[in-house]
Amino acid sequence: MQDFHNWEESVISFMRRGNNPDDIFLIVCNFTPVPRHSYRIGVPKRGLWKEVLNSDADFYGGSGQGNAGGARTARISCHGQPYSLSLVLPPLGILFFKSPGRDT
Repeated sequence: MQDFHNWEESVISFMRRGNNPDDIFLIVCNFTPVPRHSYRIGVPKRGLWKEVLNSDADFYGGSGQGNAGGARTARISCHGQPYSLSLVLPPLGILFFKSPGRDT
C-alpha cells in the first residue's frame, strides 16, 4: 500500500516489509502545520499497530500530538486493504507504525 495522491492535505503514506515478512512498517508523513485527526489509512493486518516513532513527540521537542503509542484496526476497508487505522497526524510530523506479529 502506498498513497501519494493526497496532495490537497499534503499527506503521504506507504508500507515497507522487514527481513521477516510478518514485520510490516507503516510510514505516514504530514507536510503541513495542520494536525489531522481521524485520518484513515488502510492496512493489511488487524490488531494493534504500535507507534514506534513520532517525530512530534515531546522527547524530540514537538507538541506531543500522536496516537498514545499505537492504534487498533477497524474492519473498514481503505486504500485497497481489508482493515484501517484512524490516526492523529501531528503537524509537520512523521509517524512509523509496526504491524502486529500475526493477524490477531
